[in-house]
Amino acid sequence: MIPLSYNRHRFPPPVIQHSIWLYLRFTLSYRDVEDLLAERGLDISYETVRRWVLKFGPMIARKLRQRRGRPSDRWHLDEMVIRIAGKHLYLWRAVDHEGEVLDMLVQRRRDRRAALRLMRKLLRRQGFTPKSLTTDKLGSYGAAFRHLGLTCPHEQRLRANNRAENSHQPVRRRERKMQRFKSGGSAQRFLSVHATVYNNFNLQRHLISRSTLRRFRADATTQWELAVAAA
Repeated sequence: MIPLSYNRHRFPPPVIQHSIWLYLRFTLSYRDVEDLLAERGLDISYETVRRWVLKFGPMIARKLRQRRGRPSDRWHLDEMVIRIAGKHLYLWRAVDHEGEVLDMLVQRRRDRRAALRLMRKLLRRQGFTPKSLTTDKLGSYGAAFRHLGLTCPHEQRLRANNRAENSHQPVRRRERKMQRFKSGGSAQRFLSVHATVYNNFNLQRHLISRSTLRRFRADATTQWELAVAAA
């Protein structure tokens, strides 16, 4: 893939990169980013920030994914309803037992075929089969796993899938801030980038000491800077 170039842009790369980081790292709107930049003396329209995110965001996310280590082999799958243009769609998501987002897929249905599409995409991207799978009690998961010939334990007991349920919260916050997604395709593109940036900066700070948090935070910032430089 041809690397993206910052040539022919009015503002220097550090300003563009910082604007993208603000929008993807925090629950901000494009207008919020415009106001934050204006406070620093930068007269940049929110529409300009939007174009930067759409152009450079996917490449930066791709570089971040390439630098991530292998995730856990204990997977949690779940689906959530998102309302787009007056219609209910389903956002199918997979996370590991540490909360790292593995993959997601916006689909119109909540059936075996939809579960199969998610699992095939997930297995293709991760390149290995899990040691355990945890889902809610939707029967489509079991049918999809049997179709794929997966033999790992499949857990469906009450509250066993809280890890996946809790991982929906950042998506819900974004959905409210954006006043809902505008289309299934735009939701898929944005959430894929958002999940990658979330994984990079999700440090589980309540489980580690302050000194460890500082080290992990510095590592996450370094990974972001390397991905931005590579893009």
